[in-house]
Amino acid sequence: MNATEDTSFAPLAWEGPAIGLMDLDAFFASVEELDHPEWRGKPIIVGGSAERRGVVSTASYEARKYGVHSAMPSYQAKRLCPHAIWTHGHYARYREMSDQVMAIILDETPLLEQVSIDEAFFDVTPGRYSKESPLDICRRIQRRVAELGITCSIGLGVNKTVAKIASERQKPRGLTVVLPGMEGSFLAPLPVRSMSGIGKATESRLTELGIRTLGDLARQDPKRMEQVFGVFGPRMVARAAGQERSRVRAVDEPDEVKSVSNERTFAKDLTTKDEMRAAIDHVSALVGTRLRRKGLTGSQVTLKLKFDYQHTHTAQRQLPHRTDDEHIFGAVAQDLLKQIWSEGTPVRLVGVAVSSFDHDLGEQLSLFADTVQDAPEDTSQPNVPLRDLRKLSVTTDEVRKRFGSDALSYGRDLRFKDGTSDTMPTGKFDSQ
Repeated sequence: MNATEDTSFAPLAWEGPAIGLMDLDAFFASVEELDHPEWRGKPIIVGGSAERRGVVSTASYEARKYGVHSAMPSYQAKRLCPHAIWTHGHYARYREMSDQVMAIILDETPLLEQVSIDEAFFDVTPGRYSKESPLDICRRIQRRVAELGITCSIGLGVNKTVAKIASERQKPRGLTVVLPGMEGSFLAPLPVRSMSGIGKATESRLTELGIRTLGDLARQDPKRMEQVFGVFGPRMVARAAGQERSRVRAVDEPDEVKSVSNERTFAKDLTTKDEMRAAIDHVSALVGTRLRRKGLTGSQVTLKLKFDYQHTHTAQRQLPHRTDDEHIFGAVAQDLLKQIWSEGTPVRLVGVAVSSFDHDLGEQLSLFADTVQDAPEDTSQPNVPLRDLRKLSVTTDEVRKRFGSDALSYGRDLRFKDGTSDTMPTGKFDSQ
């Protein structure tokens, strides 16, 4: 029996931290199956339409047999599995089911850190809130989730990195346990891409250095890796060796938001400066609403443009002061446009993000220009005081909160009302 693959472990005398990662199996598709029993056993795809440049949010395991996977363009998924059952999804229903699952985990421990609608870390270290074996607790969580009509896979280890990788080893309905002291042998043979935070670019650079497995990475000199990857380098080495020290926040602790962003994929490529400016205004307004709802102000602005499925460009700028006003950071995003785009180049996706919330840079408007005409590019509302424009945004937020998101719309919003992809959220919180 492989000591890291659980089927029937005897009770364990677990020593040290015990952190689990619960991942709901094909969550959106599973909920659709639950609500439509006649769909059971058939390929199900939750995602946007191929005609509006949608992408796959979730595919059932029956659909995955045909090569369909999350984030795949809908037109490609439709070609691979033309007979699949398609649905755009029902996010409120998924949220309802997610809340029930999280309540089950909270029955076991208050140390729950939800990272998406279908995924959460939890701490069941013996002696903190229970004397039970962490394995027994994980089994009970799985059983109770199954009673809801859906399933989950769980990885259990001494830190978040191990738990995350373990949760992906056996799906669906898997329970993979990495016993304390076995982190190194469990991680060593796995490819570097198995570890979260290592994308294609980092993997390519590691391969150039002769580093292909987590074992290879764990043997590297942290100082050498820092020279190549900066502060991320030594962290990668420690995580690959299973030496990460993780902390799962209690459910009532404030979440550490790193950025607030929004992006839109457009059914028709944007090619003119007028279209691009309108799109940035539209997306910036969505980000401003989220910032004010979360009570956050940030000082770094990022503009993201996707030209096709393979090519994405970004540009960033640091502001002198924090803000939650789209009339300020949106104007900066407009100015960043010239760094990464030339008129006539087709753009399929526009994204705007605001980050750097942890620096006290003073009162958000004190050193900014008094009027929009002094912002880094002209705007459609010259000579209007910025404070008045922010008040207008706040009023708009209040009207929409009270009467619905369609109660008040600007021209920038109406312009793209039917021109964006109909793909629903893919599960990650908007602040990630």
